[in-house]
Amino acid sequence: MYRLVGLLLAFLTFAHSITVDEHGYIMYCPCMGRFGNQADHFLGSFGFAKALNRTLVLPPWVEYRKGEVRSIQVPFDTYFQVGPLQAFHRVITMENFMKTLAPSLWPPAERISFCYTERMGLDGSTGHGCNAKSGNPFGPFWDTFEVEFAGSEFFGPKLNYDIHHGDSMARRWSERYPAAKWPVLAFTGAPAAFPVQQENLLLHRYLRWSVKYETGAKQFIRDTLPRGAFIGVHLRNGIDWVRACEHVKESSNLFSSPQCLGYRNEHGQLTAELCMPGRDTIIRQLKRQIKLHREAAPDNPIRAVFVASDSNHMLGELNDALKRMDVTVVRHPDGNPHLDLAILGRANHFIGNCISSYSAFVKRERDANGFPSSFWAFPPEKSGAKVKGGGSSPQHEEL
Repeated sequence: MYRLVGLLLAFLTFAHSITVDEHGYIMYCPCMGRFGNQADHFLGSFGFAKALNRTLVLPPWVEYRKGEVRSIQVPFDTYFQVGPLQAFHRVITMENFMKTLAPSLWPPAERISFCYTERMGLDGSTGHGCNAKSGNPFGPFWDTFEVEFAGSEFFGPKLNYDIHHGDSMARRWSERYPAAKWPVLAFTGAPAAFPVQQENLLLHRYLRWSVKYETGAKQFIRDTLPRGAFIGVHLRNGIDWVRACEHVKESSNLFSSPQCLGYRNEHGQLTAELCMPGRDTIIRQLKRQIKLHREAAPDNPIRAVFVASDSNHMLGELNDALKRMDVTVVRHPDGNPHLDLAILGRANHFIGNCISSYSAFVKRERDANGFPSSFWAFPPEKSGAKVKGGGSSPQHEEL
C-alpha cells in the first residue's frame, strides 16, 4: 500500500514538473534520408525553433532495417543526451510530449499538419492536403505515436525556414501562427535545409553522445586498439554511393560537399575522386598523414587506423599497405554506424568523404572539440599547370 502511494506521488510530481510552454512547440517528421541527413535537418530545426522561440519536440531517429517494410523509430535520447541541448534552447522528447502534454494541449481534433504546399499521396492524388502520413517513413513515424491529422495548413509561399537572411521571417511566422491559437506547429518534414546551413553548423556543439555510446567508444579504443594514437577514416563505397557519384558530372555541389568546397564553391570544384576516392589515393593519403603525425608527435605515433564503412572496409588492402609502418587497420565487429561515429569523433585525426553527410557529422563534432580533420582527395594534388581556385589541371574527371 505504502509503495503504491509512493509511486503515485512520484508520478504526480513528475507530471507537474513538466510545464506547458506558452510560446508553443515545433515538431516534425525527420523523413528525408538516413542518419546523416536527419542530423543536418535536426541542427536546422533546432535553430528554427530557437528563432521562433518555441520548444523543439525532439523526434525519434528514423531507421530502415533489413527485413522490415516499415521504418523503425528510435527515441532521440537513445543516441544523444537531452540535457546539453537545453543550454541552447528548450527541448522535450516526442515520447514525453505525447504522453504528458499532447492529450490536453494538442487533442486529436486540433492536430493539423503543416507543409509548404499540397503534397501528392502515393495514389497520385493530393486530396488538397499535406498527405502527412502517405508513404514510408511518413506513415510509420506518426503511427508510432498514434497521430491522425484532422487537417492541413499550407504556409507557403510567404513563409519559409530561412531565419538567418533577413530579420523578419521569425516575426512573420509568429504573426501568422500565434502560439495562443497554434500551440503546436507539426511539420510534414523538417523545417530546415539540406545540407545544413552554414549559420547552424556551430549548433553541433550541443549534441553529446548518450552515456551508452560514449562509454562504448572509450571501451573499444581502450580494449581493442593498440596503445598509441590512431587515425579514423570513413570509406563510403556501397552500390548506392557508386550510383550517387554518377551525378558529379552534372553538379557543382552534391550532398554535403559544401563542407570542403564551400557553399559557393569558393574552395574548389566537385570531382569524381572527391566522391569516390581510389585505392591509391586512400593509401597515399593515409601514409602521408601517418608520417606527418609522427613528425609532429614522435612520442605518440599512429599505431592504428579505424575504418567505418557502409560496404568495403578494405582491411586486407590497407593492412598490407601499412604493415611496414607498424600500423594495424581495424573495424568494429558490431557494424553499428552510431558507435562508429562516436569512435571516429575521438580519433587523433579523421579523414572523411567530403560529399557524405555521415562524414559531415564527424567533422562538425571534431570541429566543436578542436580536433583535426581532412578529406579524401582534397585539396586536389597538383599534377600540372595550376587552374583557377588553386587546384591542378584535371587528371581524373574534374568537373
